[in-house]
Formats: sequence, structure tokens, C-alpha cells
Amino acid sequence: MKVIFAYKNFAASRNISHIGLGVAAINTVKVLRREGVLAEVWPIVSADDLESRLANESADHVIVSAPWIPTAKLQQLTTAHLNMVFAVNCHSNVGFLQADRNGMKLVREAMDLEMGTHNFHLGGNCRRFTRWVRGAFGVPCAFLPNLYYIEETAPSPARRFTDGTLRIGIFGATRPQKNLLSAAGGALEISRTMRAPLELWLSAGRTEGGGETVLAAVQELLANLPNVKLILNGWQSWPQFRRVVGQMHLLLQPSYTESFNMVTADGVAEGVPSVVSRAIEWAPEHWKADVDDVVDIARVGRQLLTDNCAAADGLEALKTFNADGLRVYREYFGT
Repeated sequence: MKVIFAYKNFAASRNISHIGLGVAAINTVKVLRREGVLAEVWPIVSADDLESRLANESADHVIVSAPWIPTAKLQQLTTAHLNMVFAVNCHSNVGFLQADRNGMKLVREAMDLEMGTHNFHLGGNCRRFTRWVRGAFGVPCAFLPNLYYIEETAPSPARRFTDGTLRIGIFGATRPQKNLLSAAGGALEISRTMRAPLELWLSAGRTEGGGETVLAAVQELLANLPNVKLILNGWQSWPQFRRVVGQMHLLLQPSYTESFNMVTADGVAEGVPSVVSRAIEWAPEHWKADVDDVVDIARVGRQLLTDNCAAADGLEALKTFNADGLRVYREYFGT
């Protein structure tokens, strides 16, 4: 059996970190291959690109990351390759889809396409999304989760903060849904309470849907404060980004809506815990804070900074999520 994970890539040969769908696909494929499933990642630039590659290479399953291929083109592909099973996998929960009207349109059309063919499925990478589709529309929606490849060597323990400069990372695309200002406010309170100079690391170079205002608000929050340094970390290759994550004492990811959150998993792989929202279901319960309460974000952050077991707890949670995900994929593939 051969499985293709295809994602839209604007820089197919550059392995740029901000192509999150590509990083997610690479991780999922590495986990599946380790378990004996022949899987590949195809960076594609268009539906025609996918069509031409499928004309020359056979596969049993083709999973397209995110709804972006026109439905008419998907229908042509399913008709031309009747023995291949196609899926479009949504990598956003319902809340994030409000930023993309066309994405929601394609999701609705995918439901109709699945009803009219035997070899196409709509999927989602979080159960909250798939449950909503089934409940709201009464149609199937496959759960096709992200898997995260964990190296055989265990991650190094988190740098338990004792003194010196406190390094906190708030990484990811600058979108209002990421709740970056609350995260920055929490970092500021942690720094003052622990009487430590603060380096606050923030991703830069990808602002979306009002992100310019978000970044400006964070800069105003921290302007001219003593012992507070804002570092804007430009987008890098994923391996380079992982090394930056590994230098943090703590990550803050209090998103309003998520379906997986790759940055939190990157932190786990580097032995760095994260304060997260309940939207990031797979993370340990004691990593989760009330994301509309900045004081609570700071409280959870302080606890993780002094918890010797925080990194190990995150690793165990991610391994459990991977094991569940592997069972789900084997059921989907019929193996």
C-alpha cells in the first residue's frame, strides 16, 4: 500500500518553516514509515501538478492537506483514478475557517462530492471538527490526525529556570486567533513576579487577517520597559526553528482555536513545556490555562518553569496521541 500526502507549497525546495502543512505532512509520513506504511510527501503547486504526478505514479491513498483544490478538479481526479482513495483533510477547527470564506465553501462542496462518489472523503485533523461536521450536516467526516515524529533519543530536559534572563517564546503566524497579546501580557507578569529580565521571542514575517495590529499592540505593550527585550524571530527552515525553540525556557500558545499546534509539539521534542489553551486537546491537562485570563496564563507558566517533570509529561502526552493516531490511520487504510 502506498499513501501520498500532498500539500500546496509556495517554495517546494526550500523547506521553509512557515509552510506548516509541509512540516505536518513530513512528520506524519515519518511516523507512518517507521510503522511500515509506505508513505510519501508531495509538495505541489497546483491541481494540475498533482494530476500530472498521479499520471506517472500509482498510489492507494491520496490525502490533500487543507481545502484548496477546486471541487471540479477533485471530481476529475476521482473519476480518472477509480482505484485510488482521495481525501481532503482540514487542518483548521471551525473557528479558524472564518478567515477563509473559500475554504468553507470547499468544505461544503466536499461533502457533496463524497456523497456522489465511492473514492473520496472529507476529513479533519481534530475530532472536534469531525464531530461538528457529522452533527451539523449528518454526513461522514474522517478523522485524519497529525502525527509528530519523535526521535529515538529522548529530548533533553527543559532548562529549568533558576536565574539569569528568562527566555519565553510565542511562535506561529501573527493572527488574532493566536491570542498573542494575552501571551505577551502573561510573559510580562511571569518576568516581574520572578524578578527576572525577559527576552520575549515572537515570530515575524507572516501577519494575517489583522496580524499587523496584533504585532503593533504587543510592541506598544512592551515599549520602553526596563529589562524587557522583544526579539522578532524571522521565518526559518524547520530544523533551524527547532533549534531556536530548544533555547527557550517556556513557550506560550494560548490560542482561541486550534486543531493540533505544531509549535507545542516542537517544544515537546526539544524538552520545552508550553502554556496552552484547551483547544490543544492532546497536551497535558496541567499545561492548560484560561486563555481569557492573563493572570491564569502567567500562573500556569510559573508552575511549568519550576516543574522538573513538565517536559516528560509533554512527551508522554504526545506519544499517547501518536499511538491513538496510528490506530486511526490503520483503520482508515483498512490494514
